[in-house]
Amino acid sequence: MNKKFFDKTLLAAATGIAIISTANADTKNMRIAFSNNYAGNSWRQAMLKSYDIVTKKAVADGIVAAADVFTTPDKEVPTQAAQIQNLILQGYNAIVINASSPDALNGAIKQATDAGIVVVSFDGIVTEPSAYRVVVDFKDYGEQEVEHLAKWLPKGGNLLEIRGLAGTSIDGVIHSGIAEGVQKHPEFKIANSVEGDWDQTVAQKAVATVLPSLPEIVGVVDQGGDGYGAAQAFAGAGRKEPIIIMGNRQDELAWWKEQKDKNGYTTWSASIAPGVSTLAFWVAQQILDGRKDIPHDLVVPYLAFTQDDFEAALPKIPVGGVASHEYTLDDAKKAIEANIKK
Repeated sequence: MNKKFFDKTLLAAATGIAIISTANADTKNMRIAFSNNYAGNSWRQAMLKSYDIVTKKAVADGIVAAADVFTTPDKEVPTQAAQIQNLILQGYNAIVINASSPDALNGAIKQATDAGIVVVSFDGIVTEPSAYRVVVDFKDYGEQEVEHLAKWLPKGGNLLEIRGLAGTSIDGVIHSGIAEGVQKHPEFKIANSVEGDWDQTVAQKAVATVLPSLPEIVGVVDQGGDGYGAAQAFAGAGRKEPIIIMGNRQDELAWWKEQKDKNGYTTWSASIAPGVSTLAFWVAQQILDGRKDIPHDLVVPYLAFTQDDFEAALPKIPVGGVASHEYTLDDAKKAIEANIKK
């Protein structure tokens, strides 16, 4: 999947599928809460910014009464579970959630849905059957990292894996995709694995710590937000730069462009668009609005860039930001219809 696929998915839905007209119910007096477990990297900051832009307009336009954001002070499951219980007591009609665990929050989620509250999870999804999930094929994302490396490094070699936030659904699924890719390409071997928390500063420190003990590394497979940190660690150690998979962050793509201009550096970049938070919001609004045909699992493509198209995207990404796509209500309806059609 790439950016063209991302755009074509919406286009296909727009041109080939009739969009169900709006609204049976009226959501202008309804309140949607956003339960978020972590805000400590550029992707999460972009996610919150996109959500704020879209939901403030939705409130101003009278589509919903409120779209409040609640970010926990730590990454712990009990903290977010308590937060969800508080949102239940506060009488929200729907909860959009980026969850700290795929299953450990299921009890709190079930309490919410039993109380008649719509729950839509995204990014960090939950497995509770009564909740809705806006999902990306993260396993394919991880597998494609190895597939791309195999094209450029037919002899294989040692890989360094940088994992994301421990315990989250995304970390586990991307890791499983990478593992499957390596199984299909036994010429590669994971020499070591570190935790980068999807953050370049954390990743740089973690990579720098293990580099002295590592053999030659030909590639770095990761989860986004960590590519530039990995590059800095290799440079700081005086090590040869491997092919580092990137994650659509501005600093990563800017570094990629510098290296490409200097020596033809080739890699691939992919990530879920932070604006998927706004799709989750509109899905919740549409469910509250009376739509009964929305699947509990909605699949959306991740956003990817290649050697041929990343430079055109770079100027549009704010410094310190991430490539994104903010969903409108019409976009959300098209995405829903595309999933129904599947």
